[in-house]
Amino acid sequence: MVMSLMRSMVGVVLLAAVLALSGCGYNDLQGLDEDTKAAWSEVINQYQRRADLIPNLVNTVKGYAAHEKDTLESVVQARAKATSVQVTPELLKDEAAFKKFQEAQQGLSSALGRLLALAENYPNLKADQGFRDLQSQLEGTENRITVARKRYIDKVAEFNKMVRYFPTNLTAKFLLHLEEKANFTVADEKAVAKPPEVKF
Repeated sequence: MVMSLMRSMVGVVLLAAVLALSGCGYNDLQGLDEDTKAAWSEVINQYQRRADLIPNLVNTVKGYAAHEKDTLESVVQARAKATSVQVTPELLKDEAAFKKFQEAQQGLSSALGRLLALAENYPNLKADQGFRDLQSQLEGTENRITVARKRYIDKVAEFNKMVRYFPTNLTAKFLLHLEEKANFTVADEKAVAKPPEVKF
C-alpha cells in the first residue's frame, strides 16, 4: 500500500514536472538557439563563397586593367581582412568581435563595388565572357548573402523575444543561461539612410 502510494506520488511529480517544462519554453528556446546557429552558418557559407570567387575576378580584371593597381590591391586586402576574422559560435556572443566581422565584410563589399565599377571604363573587359560569368556569380552571391542575413535577423529576433518574454525569460536566464544574441547593424546609419546622388 505504501509502495503503491509512493509510486503514485512519484508519477504525479514527474507528470507535473513534464507539464511545467513544456510551458516554460525550454524546448522552444533550445530549438531557436539551434535555428540561429544554422542561419548564421548559412551567412558564413555565403561570405566564404564570395571570398572564393574574388581571386578569379581579380585575375580576370588584371589582364585588362593592369594600371588600376590600387583598386585591385584594395580588393585583395579587403578579402584578406574579411577572411582573417575567426568565425566561431562565440563570435555571436562577443559584440565587439561581431562588429569587427561586420565591418570587414562591409569593407569587402565596398572594395568589390569599386572593382565592378571599373568594368565601365573597359569595354573589352565588359565583353569578356569570363568576367561576365564571374560578375554574375558575384551578384548572385551578394543576393544570397542578403537573403541569408535576413533569415538570420529573423531568427535572432524570434530568439531574443523568447529570451525576453515571460515566462520563457526565466528558463532562458536561470536554467539555460541564455542571453539575447547580437544582430546585424550598419556602421553609419545616417550615411545608409541618405539617398545616393546620381550624376550624369
